[in-house]
Amino acid sequence: MDMFDPWTWRDPAALAGGYSGVPDEDLGVDTAAPAPPPDGRTDVDLTGYHVEATDGRIGTVDEANHDTGTAHLVVDTGPWIFGRKVLLPAGTVDHVDHRERTVHVDRTRQQVKDSPAYDPDTFTQSGYRDQVGRYYTDSYTRAEPGTGPDR
Repeated sequence: MDMFDPWTWRDPAALAGGYSGVPDEDLGVDTAAPAPPPDGRTDVDLTGYHVEATDGRIGTVDEANHDTGTAHLVVDTGPWIFGRKVLLPAGTVDHVDHRERTVHVDRTRQQVKDSPAYDPDTFTQSGYRDQVGRYYTDSYTRAEPGTGPDR
């Protein structure tokens, strides 16, 4: 089993057009363009996609960042957690269904709810990213069967 890196896309191909049977042209992706590089960079914008935990919807993608070493989603939870936003490292993404415009994460709603509070003023600082990364890495060791990474 490889070491879990919370800030790296587990399956960069999931971000490319053609995943889940959706043709590239339906996603607005140039079909002549090469596949995304292993760092997960892509032209597919996940903003507005629904986000599903293993046990239900948690919100919508407010922002997606594909930068190497800090890839993440900012998810607006809406009324579920009183309008709170959460930061989900890219490593928590299990797969993306472009036809349904849904990002599936491998965490429960409670695990997401218990995550460190998202602060738009400090979330780019390494100390905060370290705290969030530790939480999600550690939660795999405490995860219920079927909620952790399969690698």
